[in-house]
Amino acid sequence: MVVAEMVEPGSRVLDVGCGDGALMRMLQDGRNVDARGIELSQAGVNQCVAHGLSVIQGDADTDLADYPDDSFDYVILSQTIQATHRPKVVMEHLLRIGRRAIVSFPNFGHWKIRARLALSGRMPVTENLPISWHETPNIHFCTIRDFIDLCGEVGAQIEKGVALDAGGRPMRAGLPWGVWNLFGEQAVLVLSRGK
Repeated sequence: MVVAEMVEPGSRVLDVGCGDGALMRMLQDGRNVDARGIELSQAGVNQCVAHGLSVIQGDADTDLADYPDDSFDYVILSQTIQATHRPKVVMEHLLRIGRRAIVSFPNFGHWKIRARLALSGRMPVTENLPISWHETPNIHFCTIRDFIDLCGEVGAQIEKGVALDAGGRPMRAGLPWGVWNLFGEQAVLVLSRGK
């Protein structure tokens, strides 16, 4: 998984919106990290705890404020920012809590999504966005370009970024953001506080 490869071995990691804990297990087993998690759903927390993972139930929109500055080497928000109520505030907390933040999200600017919306006049359902608009937890639809703008607003420095194709494989490095915005189905960025 691309996110796991971006974490330095032996790091302290907070996985926000950790779901069933699959990424945390991968990080512990493959990168020897000290991983903690926060998850909104009780079912997700139960799955994590059943697998021996250190997870608490909490809400990224409200509970990140309780974490002290520089508590972790990395704070990961994987496929979750679009489901938060206040993405800008969440981003500010990620950058305050961790030395680095890794954020991954679906790209609503992908050409297939644009085409389906333009041609059908309906919100698209895709492989990466498989849930109908009225059932989806996604409340903020952003593109890679939108997210880059948000990084500027919160003073985040982009250390590394990659767009992923439909198969989850990284697209060619060095392409302009506009190309990634059109052809990338997802994006993963490593961020740090601006200087």
